[in-house]
Amino acid sequence: MAKINQSLGEFIIENQEEFKYSSGELSRLINSIRLAAKVVNHKVNKAGLVDILGTAGNHNIQGEDQQKLDVFANEVFINTLTNREIVCGIASEEEDDFITIKGRNEKNDNKYVVLMDPLDGSSNIDVNVSVGTIFSIFRRVTPTGTPVTIEDFLQPGINQVAAGYIVYGTSTMIVYTTGHGVNGFTLNPAIGTYYLSHPNMKFPKEGHIYSVNEGNYVHFPQGIKDYIKYCQKEEEDRPYTSRYIGSLVSDFHRNMIKGGIYIYPSTSKDPKGKLRLLYECNPIAMIAEQAGGKASDGFQRILEIEPKNLHQRVPFICGNTDMVEKAEEFMKNSK
Repeated sequence: MAKINQSLGEFIIENQEEFKYSSGELSRLINSIRLAAKVVNHKVNKAGLVDILGTAGNHNIQGEDQQKLDVFANEVFINTLTNREIVCGIASEEEDDFITIKGRNEKNDNKYVVLMDPLDGSSNIDVNVSVGTIFSIFRRVTPTGTPVTIEDFLQPGINQVAAGYIVYGTSTMIVYTTGHGVNGFTLNPAIGTYYLSHPNMKFPKEGHIYSVNEGNYVHFPQGIKDYIKYCQKEEEDRPYTSRYIGSLVSDFHRNMIKGGIYIYPSTSKDPKGKLRLLYECNPIAMIAEQAGGKASDGFQRILEIEPKNLHQRVPFICGNTDMVEKAEEFMKNSK
Protein backbone atom coordinates (compact mmCIF):
# COMPACT_ATOMS: atom_id res chain seq x y z
CA MET A 1 0.00 0.00 0.00
CA ALA A 2 1.28 3.47 -0.91
CA LYS A 3 2.58 5.49 2.01
CA ILE A 4 2.71 9.30 2.04
CA ASN A 5 6.32 10.52 2.16
CA GLN A 6 7.62 7.20 0.85
CA SER A 7 10.55 7.87 -1.48
CA LEU A 8 10.22 7.15 -5.19
CA GLY A 9 12.94 4.49 -4.94
CA GLU A 10 11.16 2.74 -2.07
CA PHE A 11 7.85 2.94 -3.93
CA ILE A 12 9.29 1.31 -7.07
CA ILE A 13 10.83 -1.55 -5.06
CA GLU A 14 7.64 -2.13 -3.06
CA ASN A 15 5.45 -2.23 -6.17
CA GLN A 16 7.67 -4.29 -8.45
CA GLU A 17 5.15 -7.14 -8.67
CA GLU A 18 2.75 -4.83 -10.55
CA PHE A 19 5.13 -4.69 -13.49
CA LYS A 20 4.66 -7.82 -15.58
CA TYR A 21 8.13 -7.71 -17.13
CA SER A 22 11.55 -7.36 -15.51
CA SER A 23 11.05 -5.04 -12.55
CA GLY A 24 14.78 -4.37 -12.23
CA GLU A 25 14.94 -2.87 -15.70
CA LEU A 26 11.95 -0.61 -15.12
CA SER A 27 13.37 0.48 -11.79
CA ARG A 28 16.66 1.51 -13.41
CA LEU A 29 14.82 3.25 -16.23
CA ILE A 30 12.59 5.30 -13.92
CA ASN A 31 15.62 6.10 -11.77
CA SER A 32 17.47 7.42 -14.81
CA ILE A 33 14.52 9.64 -15.73
CA ARG A 34 14.45 10.83 -12.12
CA LEU A 35 18.15 11.74 -12.27
CA ALA A 36 17.82 13.58 -15.60
CA ALA A 37 14.79 15.47 -14.27
CA LYS A 38 16.80 16.73 -11.30
CA VAL A 39 19.50 18.07 -13.63
CA VAL A 40 16.93 19.81 -15.85
CA ASN A 41 15.08 21.14 -12.81
CA HIS A 42 18.30 22.70 -11.52
CA LYS A 43 18.87 24.44 -14.86
CA VAL A 44 15.22 25.59 -15.13
CA ASN A 45 15.40 27.14 -11.68
CA LYS A 46 18.57 29.03 -12.65
CA ALA A 47 17.21 30.11 -16.01
CA GLY A 48 16.99 33.81 -15.20
CA LEU A 49 20.54 33.87 -13.83
CA VAL A 50 22.43 32.14 -16.64
CA ASP A 51 22.53 32.34 -20.42
CA ILE A 52 19.89 29.67 -20.99
CA LEU A 53 16.86 31.78 -21.97
CA GLY A 54 15.75 32.49 -25.52
CA THR A 55 16.08 30.60 -28.78
CA ALA A 56 19.06 28.45 -29.70
CA GLY A 57 18.97 29.64 -33.32
CA ASN A 58 17.94 26.21 -34.62
CA HIS A 59 14.69 24.61 -35.74
CA ASN A 60 13.39 21.15 -34.85
CA ILE A 61 11.93 18.66 -37.34
CA GLN A 62 8.55 20.45 -37.13
CA GLY A 63 10.16 23.74 -38.18
CA GLU A 64 9.70 25.31 -34.74
CA ASP A 65 12.31 27.48 -33.03
CA GLN A 66 14.30 25.47 -30.51
CA GLN A 67 14.76 27.16 -27.17
CA LYS A 68 18.12 26.84 -25.44
CA LEU A 69 16.46 24.88 -22.67
CA ASP A 70 14.88 22.53 -25.26
CA VAL A 71 18.34 21.63 -26.49
CA PHE A 72 19.77 21.32 -22.98
CA ALA A 73 16.94 19.10 -21.70
CA ASN A 74 17.09 16.92 -24.81
CA GLU A 75 20.82 16.34 -24.35
CA VAL A 76 20.48 15.61 -20.63
CA PHE A 77 17.79 12.95 -21.06
CA ILE A 78 19.48 11.32 -24.05
CA ASN A 79 22.90 11.24 -22.37
CA THR A 80 21.51 9.92 -19.08
CA LEU A 81 19.56 7.10 -20.75
CA THR A 82 22.42 6.27 -23.15
CA ASN A 83 25.23 6.24 -20.60
CA ARG A 84 23.36 3.93 -18.26
CA GLU A 85 22.65 1.47 -21.10
CA ILE A 86 19.13 0.71 -19.96
CA VAL A 87 17.23 1.32 -23.21
CA CYS A 88 17.85 0.18 -26.77
CA GLY A 89 16.39 3.24 -28.47
CA ILE A 90 15.17 6.79 -27.92
CA ALA A 91 12.86 9.01 -29.93
CA SER A 92 12.57 12.70 -29.09
CA GLU A 93 10.41 15.53 -30.33
CA GLU A 94 13.64 17.47 -30.84
CA GLU A 95 15.34 14.82 -33.04
CA ASP A 96 14.70 14.19 -36.73
CA ASP A 97 14.94 10.40 -36.35
CA PHE A 98 15.08 7.81 -33.60
CA ILE A 99 18.37 7.05 -31.87
CA THR A 100 19.75 3.51 -31.75
CA ILE A 101 21.73 2.78 -28.60
CA LYS A 102 24.50 0.22 -28.93
CA GLY A 103 25.86 -1.75 -26.00
CA ARG A 104 29.49 -2.17 -25.06
CA ASN A 105 29.86 -5.07 -27.49
CA GLU A 106 27.87 -3.37 -30.26
CA LYS A 107 24.95 -5.47 -29.08
CA ASN A 108 22.06 -4.24 -26.97
CA ASP A 109 19.93 -6.72 -25.06
CA ASN A 110 17.75 -4.09 -23.40
CA LYS A 111 14.06 -4.41 -24.10
CA TYR A 112 12.69 -0.86 -23.83
CA VAL A 113 12.43 2.25 -25.96
CA VAL A 114 11.67 5.71 -24.61
CA LEU A 115 9.81 8.45 -26.48
CA MET A 116 9.84 11.93 -25.00
CA ASP A 117 9.12 15.61 -25.17
CA PRO A 118 12.15 16.83 -23.20
CA LEU A 119 10.74 20.27 -22.35
CA ASP A 120 7.06 20.80 -22.98
CA GLY A 121 5.97 24.44 -22.99
CA SER A 122 9.55 25.74 -23.17
CA SER A 123 8.46 29.03 -24.79
CA ASN A 124 6.96 29.86 -21.37
CA ILE A 125 10.36 29.75 -19.66
CA ASP A 126 11.11 33.39 -20.54
CA VAL A 127 8.07 34.51 -18.56
CA ASN A 128 8.61 32.16 -15.60
CA VAL A 129 5.64 29.87 -16.26
CA SER A 130 5.67 26.16 -15.39
CA VAL A 131 7.05 23.75 -17.99
CA GLY A 132 7.51 19.98 -18.03
CA THR A 133 8.92 16.79 -19.49
CA ILE A 134 6.71 14.02 -20.92
CA PHE A 135 7.87 10.41 -21.42
CA SER A 136 6.47 7.20 -22.84
CA ILE A 137 7.96 3.70 -22.46
CA PHE A 138 7.33 0.75 -24.78
CA ARG A 139 8.68 -2.79 -24.86
CA ARG A 140 10.42 -3.28 -28.20
CA VAL A 141 8.73 -5.55 -30.76
CA THR A 142 11.86 -6.51 -32.71
CA PRO A 143 14.26 -9.20 -31.35
CA THR A 144 16.64 -8.18 -28.56
CA GLY A 145 20.28 -8.00 -29.56
CA THR A 146 19.42 -6.44 -32.93
CA PRO A 147 19.31 -2.71 -33.74
CA VAL A 148 15.94 -1.09 -33.09
CA THR A 149 13.79 -0.23 -36.09
CA ILE A 150 10.96 2.22 -36.71
CA GLU A 151 8.52 -0.58 -35.76
CA ASP A 152 9.65 -0.39 -32.14
CA PHE A 153 8.50 3.21 -31.93
CA LEU A 154 5.37 3.20 -34.12
CA GLN A 155 3.21 1.30 -31.65
CA PRO A 156 -0.30 2.31 -30.57
CA GLY A 157 -0.51 3.85 -27.11
CA ILE A 158 -2.29 0.82 -25.64
CA ASN A 159 1.10 -0.95 -25.83
CA GLN A 160 2.77 1.48 -23.44
CA VAL A 161 4.21 -0.22 -20.35
CA ALA A 162 4.70 3.08 -18.52
CA ALA A 163 4.20 6.79 -19.06
CA GLY A 164 4.66 9.94 -17.07
CA TYR A 165 5.58 13.57 -16.85
CA ILE A 166 7.67 15.89 -14.74
CA VAL A 167 6.29 19.34 -13.96
CA TYR A 168 8.82 22.04 -13.07
CA GLY A 169 6.68 24.50 -11.14
CA THR A 170 6.44 25.98 -7.66
CA SER A 171 7.50 22.47 -6.69
CA THR A 172 8.91 19.79 -8.99
CA MET A 173 6.86 16.62 -9.39
CA ILE A 174 7.15 13.30 -11.19
CA VAL A 175 3.75 11.78 -12.02
CA TYR A 176 3.75 8.34 -13.63
CA THR A 177 1.88 5.10 -14.19
CA THR A 178 2.79 1.52 -15.07
CA GLY A 179 -0.85 0.65 -15.71
CA HIS A 180 -1.78 0.30 -12.02
CA GLY A 181 -2.99 3.76 -11.14
CA VAL A 182 -1.25 7.13 -11.11
CA ASN A 183 1.08 8.38 -8.38
CA GLY A 184 2.78 11.73 -7.93
CA PHE A 185 6.12 12.37 -6.22
CA THR A 186 7.35 15.80 -5.12
CA LEU A 187 11.04 16.71 -5.04
CA ASN A 188 12.53 17.78 -1.73
CA PRO A 189 15.28 20.06 -3.13
CA ALA A 190 17.18 20.12 0.16
CA ILE A 191 18.15 16.45 -0.17
CA GLY A 192 17.36 15.76 -3.84
CA THR A 193 14.80 13.03 -3.14
CA TYR A 194 11.30 12.59 -4.57
CA TYR A 195 8.64 11.63 -2.02
CA LEU A 196 5.14 10.27 -2.61
CA SER A 197 2.83 13.26 -2.16
CA HIS A 198 -0.14 12.38 -4.39
CA PRO A 199 -1.02 8.66 -4.12
CA ASN A 200 -3.58 7.08 -6.45
CA MET A 201 -4.41 10.28 -8.34
CA LYS A 202 -7.91 10.46 -9.82
CA PHE A 203 -9.96 13.03 -11.68
CA PRO A 204 -12.67 14.44 -9.41
CA LYS A 205 -16.16 13.10 -10.08
CA GLU A 206 -17.14 16.38 -11.75
CA GLY A 207 -15.07 18.87 -13.68
CA HIS A 208 -15.72 22.59 -14.07
CA ILE A 209 -12.66 23.84 -15.98
CA TYR A 210 -12.12 23.98 -19.72
CA SER A 211 -8.66 24.67 -21.13
CA VAL A 212 -8.33 25.78 -24.74
CA ASN A 213 -6.60 28.59 -26.60
CA GLU A 214 -9.70 30.61 -27.41
CA GLY A 215 -7.57 33.03 -29.45
CA ASN A 216 -7.77 30.40 -32.20
CA TYR A 217 -11.57 30.12 -31.91
CA VAL A 218 -12.20 31.32 -35.46
CA HIS A 219 -10.03 28.46 -36.79
CA PHE A 220 -11.67 25.70 -34.73
CA PRO A 221 -13.98 23.03 -36.20
CA GLN A 222 -17.66 23.73 -35.65
CA GLY A 223 -18.03 20.96 -33.07
CA ILE A 224 -15.41 22.56 -30.80
CA LYS A 225 -16.98 26.01 -31.25
CA ASP A 226 -20.33 24.52 -30.19
CA TYR A 227 -18.76 22.81 -27.17
CA ILE A 228 -17.10 26.05 -26.02
CA LYS A 229 -20.47 27.81 -26.25
CA TYR A 230 -21.93 24.96 -24.18
CA CYS A 231 -19.19 25.47 -21.54
CA GLN A 232 -19.99 29.18 -21.36
CA LYS A 233 -23.76 28.82 -21.13
CA GLU A 234 -25.50 29.78 -17.85
CA GLU A 235 -27.30 26.51 -17.32
CA GLU A 236 -27.19 23.68 -14.76
CA ASP A 237 -23.63 23.72 -13.28
CA ARG A 238 -22.27 26.02 -15.98
CA PRO A 239 -20.66 28.26 -17.06
CA TYR A 240 -17.37 26.45 -16.55
CA THR A 241 -14.20 28.29 -15.61
CA SER A 242 -11.71 28.96 -18.42
CA ARG A 243 -8.07 28.25 -17.51
CA TYR A 244 -5.28 27.99 -20.09
CA ILE A 245 -1.54 28.12 -19.35
CA GLY A 246 -0.21 27.01 -22.73
CA SER A 247 1.93 24.21 -21.30
CA LEU A 248 0.29 20.79 -21.77
CA VAL A 249 1.83 19.31 -18.63
CA SER A 250 0.72 22.24 -16.47
CA ASP A 251 -2.80 22.42 -17.91
CA PHE A 252 -3.32 18.65 -17.66
CA HIS A 253 -1.85 18.45 -14.15
CA ARG A 254 -4.23 21.15 -12.88
CA ASN A 255 -7.24 19.59 -14.55
CA MET A 256 -6.49 16.11 -13.21
CA ILE A 257 -6.33 17.50 -9.67
CA LYS A 258 -9.23 19.97 -9.89
CA GLY A 259 -11.37 18.42 -12.64
CA GLY A 260 -11.61 19.67 -16.19
CA ILE A 261 -11.01 19.18 -19.90
CA TYR A 262 -8.03 20.11 -22.08
CA ILE A 263 -8.65 20.75 -25.77
CA TYR A 264 -6.13 21.25 -28.57
CA PRO A 265 -8.23 20.66 -31.70
CA SER A 266 -7.43 20.67 -35.35
CA THR A 267 -7.68 24.11 -36.93
CA SER A 268 -7.90 25.51 -40.42
CA LYS A 269 -4.17 26.32 -40.06
CA ASP A 270 -3.27 22.87 -38.63
CA PRO A 271 -5.91 20.46 -39.98
CA LYS A 272 -4.16 17.44 -38.45
CA GLY A 273 -3.78 19.06 -35.05
CA LYS A 274 -0.67 20.42 -33.38
CA LEU A 275 0.27 18.05 -30.55
CA ARG A 276 2.44 15.00 -31.25
CA LEU A 277 0.80 11.61 -30.84
CA LEU A 278 3.92 9.75 -29.68
CA TYR A 279 5.59 12.30 -27.42
CA GLU A 280 2.63 14.09 -25.86
CA CYS A 281 -0.79 12.58 -26.50
CA ASN A 282 -0.10 8.87 -25.90
CA PRO A 283 1.61 9.27 -22.52
CA ILE A 284 -0.86 11.88 -21.25
CA ALA A 285 -3.75 9.69 -22.49
CA MET A 286 -2.44 6.66 -20.58
CA ILE A 287 -2.18 8.72 -17.40
CA ALA A 288 -5.66 10.18 -17.96
CA GLU A 289 -7.26 6.75 -18.38
CA GLN A 290 -5.44 5.38 -15.34
CA ALA A 291 -6.80 8.36 -13.37
CA GLY A 292 -10.38 7.61 -14.46
CA GLY A 293 -10.46 10.08 -17.34
CA LYS A 294 -10.59 9.86 -21.11
CA ALA A 295 -8.53 11.00 -24.11
CA SER A 296 -9.81 11.32 -27.66
CA ASP A 297 -9.11 13.00 -30.99
CA GLY A 298 -12.79 13.92 -31.07
CA PHE A 299 -13.87 10.67 -32.69
CA GLN A 300 -11.44 7.95 -31.60
CA ARG A 301 -9.65 6.82 -28.46
CA ILE A 302 -6.11 8.25 -28.56
CA LEU A 303 -4.50 5.02 -27.33
CA GLU A 304 -5.94 3.05 -30.27
CA ILE A 305 -4.57 5.29 -33.03
CA GLU A 306 -2.02 3.45 -35.20
CA PRO A 307 0.91 5.83 -35.66
CA LYS A 308 2.24 6.34 -39.18
CA ASN A 309 5.36 8.41 -38.47
CA LEU A 310 7.49 9.57 -35.56
CA HIS A 311 6.27 13.15 -35.55
CA GLN A 312 2.59 12.55 -36.29
CA ARG A 313 0.20 15.19 -34.98
CA VAL A 314 -3.36 14.64 -33.82
CA PRO A 315 -6.21 16.69 -32.35
CA PHE A 316 -6.36 16.14 -28.59
CA ILE A 317 -9.26 16.24 -26.12
CA CYS A 318 -8.48 14.96 -22.64
CA GLY A 319 -9.91 15.14 -19.14
CA ASN A 320 -12.95 14.12 -17.10
CA THR A 321 -14.73 11.34 -18.96
CA ASP A 322 -18.16 13.00 -19.06
CA MET A 323 -16.67 16.27 -20.35
CA VAL A 324 -14.70 14.52 -23.10
CA GLU A 325 -17.75 12.50 -24.13
CA LYS A 326 -19.83 15.69 -24.34
CA ALA A 327 -17.17 17.29 -26.58
CA GLU A 328 -17.16 14.15 -28.76
CA GLU A 329 -20.95 14.41 -29.01
CA PHE A 330 -20.69 17.96 -30.35
CA MET A 331 -17.96 16.88 -32.81
CA LYS A 332 -20.06 14.01 -34.18
CA ASN A 333 -23.22 16.13 -34.42
CA SER A 334 -21.41 18.78 -36.43
CA LYS A 335 -20.26 16.39 -39.17
